[in-house]
Amino acid sequence: MLVGAKHGGVTVGEVEAAHSAEVEALISELGAAGAAALGVTLDAATLPARLRAYARAVAHFPTAVKELPWRNGWFWAASVAAEAEGGPDPTPLHSALLREVGAV
Repeated sequence: MLVGAKHGGVTVGEVEAAHSAEVEALISELGAAGAAALGVTLDAATLPARLRAYARAVAHFPTAVKELPWRNGWFWAASVAAEAEGGPDPTPLHSALLREVGAV
């Protein structure tokens, strides 16, 4: 959704097909940050491909950044907290994209 919003609100399928490198970078970043924060292990080798496959299943959906608290809010809150403590942003790409599309 966030990558699609950056590119003018194209469909999920268009994002998956035309912006796959950007999508995979964001998936990898969010997966790593979430896994570290929750103390779980994700298969980083298959995570992007599995989520891209899901995107193809809902390819017709329009993209937009909405319902921020439950879609992107957890990651945004982690970034704000880390920076408030003087640490690095655990999801800098995600944060930059949220700012770029005017969601935060």
